[in-house]
Amino acid sequence: MSGRGKIFHINGPVVKAEDMEDFKVREMVMVGSKRLIGEVISLEREIGTIQVYEDTTGLKVGQEVLGTGKPLSVRLGPGIIGNIFDGIERPLSEIYASGLPYIPDSLGLSSLDKKKMWDTKIIVKSGDILKAGDIFAEIKETKMIVHKLMIPTGFQGKVVSVVKDGYYSLEDILLVISDENGKNYEIRMYQEWPVRQPRPVQKRMPLGKLLITGQRIIDTFFPLAKGGTAAIPGGFGTGKTITQHQLAKWSDANLIVYIGCGERGNEMTEVLEDFPKIKDPNTGNLLIERTVLIANTSNMPVAAREASIYTGITIAEYFRDMGYNVAIMADSTSRWAEALREISGRLEEMPAEEGYPAYLASRLAAFYERAGYFKNLNGTDGSITIIGAVSPAGGDFSEPVTKSTKRLVGTFLALDRELAYARHFPSINWILSYSGYLSILKDWFRDNVASDLLDIRSKLMGILQEENKLMDIVKLVGEDVLPDEQRIILEIARIIKNGYLQQSAFHPQDLYTDIPNQYYMLKVIDCLYERAYQCIKKGIPLSKVKEDQLFSEIIMMKYKIKEQKLKLFHQLIDRINAYYDSLEKTYKEGFTDENKISEIE
Repeated sequence: MSGRGKIFHINGPVVKAEDMEDFKVREMVMVGSKRLIGEVISLEREIGTIQVYEDTTGLKVGQEVLGTGKPLSVRLGPGIIGNIFDGIERPLSEIYASGLPYIPDSLGLSSLDKKKMWDTKIIVKSGDILKAGDIFAEIKETKMIVHKLMIPTGFQGKVVSVVKDGYYSLEDILLVISDENGKNYEIRMYQEWPVRQPRPVQKRMPLGKLLITGQRIIDTFFPLAKGGTAAIPGGFGTGKTITQHQLAKWSDANLIVYIGCGERGNEMTEVLEDFPKIKDPNTGNLLIERTVLIANTSNMPVAAREASIYTGITIAEYFRDMGYNVAIMADSTSRWAEALREISGRLEEMPAEEGYPAYLASRLAAFYERAGYFKNLNGTDGSITIIGAVSPAGGDFSEPVTKSTKRLVGTFLALDRELAYARHFPSINWILSYSGYLSILKDWFRDNVASDLLDIRSKLMGILQEENKLMDIVKLVGEDVLPDEQRIILEIARIIKNGYLQQSAFHPQDLYTDIPNQYYMLKVIDCLYERAYQCIKKGIPLSKVKEDQLFSEIIMMKYKIKEQKLKLFHQLIDRINAYYDSLEKTYKEGFTDENKISEIE
């Protein structure tokens, strides 16, 4: 213990204590007789201000504050994957198994199971020279993840003793290394890391790989790079949580860290019920075997909510250091910002816009900045992709959290209330959304899919933008007054929206579409547009160009992909060409005879 203080002021999760000269800012402390977990956030002479991560009910003036001499840290080691933690990495599953309905006071920072034995394969030998980050052992934690034990930061030297392969617990000493001064260090299965400090890397690398999600509007219209950042803002009922669930379920990241930050408990319950049952489309194994869940629901202490995203990003960095691609789902950063606002208010800090603290933008930036594609200390490559949901009050994208987030992220997926109420999901507004990764991923699409994919995407995006302008006219005077060249734009836009962008999260055929099939779907729609528009330009009336059955089949092709695959696309393209070849031939012959023209019409 580094010191002792005495409580003289309690204001919710904010506690002030005197006699704090021996403490440090950001030091973890034990508060009161129940030893509640807290963190020193400011010191002024002998007065210290502490935010407490547990319920302060029953805390009294005069009780002691005990220092630990270290910052708020999480324990990193085997047992993280498939587990569910609260905002400061206490295992909720173990608390539930003990029969307790709520998290008890004075639980402390118990996190990983110290008694469980792990089948450990040692990959170093005596005499090896190791440095921070080097992998010295491997554990098959799940079918999908090999947990790689690494030398903690700050340690390096020669291996003087090492255990044999076998079963060991977290507290067992696996090897001893000796530094250049002859001092020995014992290395165990776990390590601890302060949550607010980024873990070190060799260098940050440029982004260039697509995070494949299986969601068509994201993968091809607003793509997200591995190591990139994205925001999903939307009002109540627009589908933020279900969109994040889809990304967590189907993205090709090696590991998912799902942070339920201030959301309702039933939403976390859905994750807990679904993930153990759903199979990963890439490996066939259960999704829970590559998932870490952090639940700090709206009825949990507000200070722990503020810490939860740091706990999540630190766990993500730990697995990134092993060479994995990690995706973080933060749901929602607005609730996290509200926790900042509440604590700031109790600290009597000067409020900025809408009562948020003046440092809101810098805190958000510090969080999103920890994303990226990195060269790790051990030479492996790893990435962290951050996808944060934002819940602006009333769907107002001009509020501070959305505005600050928009400046920081590379992909902005704006959810639209009108689309959601029209049952168009995912309700991503294709006019308000954008991706800054299109140019970065151009080479990836060319080398892994097709050289013309982004060109087709740009063409269809142009159709949607043109349709958005035309709808203003249609709302005033109706669609019938438009010339056929503009009416065909509206018809093709309907196919793009209903046949491609709309995707059901509950339909077994439609919930996931791989990249090659997305490309062929775009090719079919592009072929239809080109042939239909050519016919319109040649004077053929829209009533003949729009063949209802053909248009309907193209909209419904998304439900038949898994059954027919490439055969389906070839058949549709052949049908499109055959129909319009016949139509052009009929009208070409008809134009030579005025009587035939009148008959056709």
